[in-house]
Amino acid sequence: MFFCPLLFLVGFAVVYELVLPLAFKFFLSFQNLNPSNSLPIELEAKIGEYLDLIMQMIFAFGIAFQLPIILICLVKFGVLSVDGLRKKRKYCIVIIFVIAAVITPPDILSQVTLALPMILLYEIAILISSKITKK
Repeated sequence: MFFCPLLFLVGFAVVYELVLPLAFKFFLSFQNLNPSNSLPIELEAKIGEYLDLIMQMIFAFGIAFQLPIILICLVKFGVLSVDGLRKKRKYCIVIIFVIAAVITPPDILSQVTLALPMILLYEIAILISSKITKK
């Protein structure tokens, strides 16, 4: 349980350092400040909406990074098996990408930035669970 807050902080760091700069770059790409042919489009974000998005992202990534803790506990209590996790790997990868698509802003880079670490954490959970069950 020592790793719960640590993994949450890693999720926070990923949001702060990777996802938010990419997401805001994506949102700002819709701006059209040169109204030569059309109306200008300018981002006028409200601070409340901005903070809501950031807090939602931090919470979502923090919870998503708890995946290994959840899987290890489920294996430890006998709800899941290591072989089951290995056999259902391809389905879990699809589910991870669907969850990442729902959680992140509507750009592919944010989705992949969440999905790849979750897949890595899934594999780490399988490794740790297999070592725990061997003991």
